[in-house]
Amino acid sequence: MFSLFPPFLLLGYGASAALAAFGVTTFGNGFRVDTGGGLIFDISKSNGDITNLDYNGVQYQDPSKLSAINSGLGSSSVTAESIGGHIKITVQPSGLPLTQYFVAKPSDPTIYMATYITGEISPGELRWLARMRRAVLPNGFHNPVSDVKGCTAFEGKDTFRCPNKETRCKMYSSDRFIDDIVHGVTGSNVGVWMIMPDVAYETSSGGPFMRDINNQGSDQQELYWYMNSGHVRTEPWRFGLMGPFAMRFTTGAKPSETLDTSFFESLSIRGYVPAAGRGSVSGSATGVPSNFETVLHWYNSKAQYWTKASGSTYKSPLMKPGTYTMKMYKNEYEVAKDSVIISAGATTTKNIASITPNPPVIFRIGEFDGQPFEFKNGDKFLRMHPSDYRMSSWGGTYTVGQSNPKDFPMAVFSKIGGPASVKFNLASNQLTATTLRIGTTLSFKGGRPTVNINGWRSSDPGVPTLIDSRGVTRGAYRGYGEVYTWNVPASALRAGANTMTISVAGSGDADFLSANFIFDAVELQGQAGSGVPTNPPQISDTTSTLPTASTTPPGSCSQPKYAQCGGRDFNGCSTCSSGTKCTTLNETSSMIIFATVGATVQATQTQ
Repeated sequence: MFSLFPPFLLLGYGASAALAAFGVTTFGNGFRVDTGGGLIFDISKSNGDITNLDYNGVQYQDPSKLSAINSGLGSSSVTAESIGGHIKITVQPSGLPLTQYFVAKPSDPTIYMATYITGEISPGELRWLARMRRAVLPNGFHNPVSDVKGCTAFEGKDTFRCPNKETRCKMYSSDRFIDDIVHGVTGSNVGVWMIMPDVAYETSSGGPFMRDINNQGSDQQELYWYMNSGHVRTEPWRFGLMGPFAMRFTTGAKPSETLDTSFFESLSIRGYVPAAGRGSVSGSATGVPSNFETVLHWYNSKAQYWTKASGSTYKSPLMKPGTYTMKMYKNEYEVAKDSVIISAGATTTKNIASITPNPPVIFRIGEFDGQPFEFKNGDKFLRMHPSDYRMSSWGGTYTVGQSNPKDFPMAVFSKIGGPASVKFNLASNQLTATTLRIGTTLSFKGGRPTVNINGWRSSDPGVPTLIDSRGVTRGAYRGYGEVYTWNVPASALRAGANTMTISVAGSGDADFLSANFIFDAVELQGQAGSGVPTNPPQISDTTSTLPTASTTPPGSCSQPKYAQCGGRDFNGCSTCSSGTKCTTLNETSSMIIFATVGATVQATQTQ
């Protein structure tokens, strides 16, 4: 057990103090921990709140709103002990299925944490929230997208418009879980950072592409790590140990993404599984073009993991033993599915490949990659509201062979902005039955595509699975990924000019809260026109980094272009570039499961 130092008074805000060495002491209603690394923190004995964060003599804890799980756990049993040279504080709240751990190690200005749950926590979310003094931590994460001080809420209580007309929301501070390993807030010669290694996310929900709140700047500077929430929720909560994760203080620099938490093995933390009790899987991951990320994802009802392939191979993080569904994505679009058994102490070999069909395509707008970033406003919506003055106008007309994906809206709404229109030409030999395929990434209020081609109207595919959460207005785009397919009769098509409009079936509320959906890609499958292709598919080399669209007119031969005859090395004329081979390139998913309900709907769900 730990030894108690003589009791002393709480530090005043802005005051400097230090204990003689690494250790824990008691005072009044709290425990005080000196890390011996410049950080001193206090934890209330009555509720487990952090009441003091003193780093290098400066007070960072806000005095009016404290730091805690959710917004505080309420009446709790709080104990402190020393184990193997580490300090462990355990918080057991009354009436909640949760145990919270705070851990310190010598000479390390870090609060290590883990949260164990056996059920859902009211009000339906689980988060760590540090509320700190804005005066000494003025710079938020992705600053200033979630800085709402002085701004006025206009959508719910969390989306604001500021005096400079910019829109702000704490959701705009989010990043994909697969990329969100370190995030933080900063000030003069200081940074406070959340660090989430692989194990931190293993009992969360939503998969690698889930995004959640990281920061909000108001009267306080709020630093979050969301373990679970109802924000665009696509799967049930998992229960067990969330973490370890950490909050680290630095003199400003972003810390390493590598976080050693192996010492937790000796601390009697509920649900902790050491490296020796885990296994892994490795192998080849092939079939995804090199200009896209290849992402591997494993999940079951108890845990989830992910990694990015390196070249054509991958190795998973260390995983808990069990049977897992295994998926492979092209960026965020599912292209293969399998299962794998993980055993403790063993590395399993599992190869996975994408086998994509290649039907002939008259045109394609965007890429089936699970992301809308190549489209109009796709470079903005993550960090601002659709009504923001910096957005381009919604709706619009895309002309195949002339426009680029930036001319096509990333989303359409039933009550504002108008439809997305597509103009395209057909040769007489193309007036046969064709297949129209529209990929979406997220639906809101039941929004789904309804199509008109020269007066022909598509059937209603039916209302997609409801996700009861705002989407595009809070920067979200990742849902169940419905893909809609219609057979278009030859009688709907014309030799020469054709016009297609894509609108929203569904109602919803007003303006940008009306029914809507976000595009992934649009393609019309059918045979090529006679001679030189009339409509070279507009395909962008989309990766996680936003692409630069080509503005060179088709047929100019000035650079390689995609088209029916040759994929990346087709030169825009009738032959491929010297030294290359003309083969059809059409990236579509091999994981197609059709259900005929008027239109054909493929719902590719990210677990």
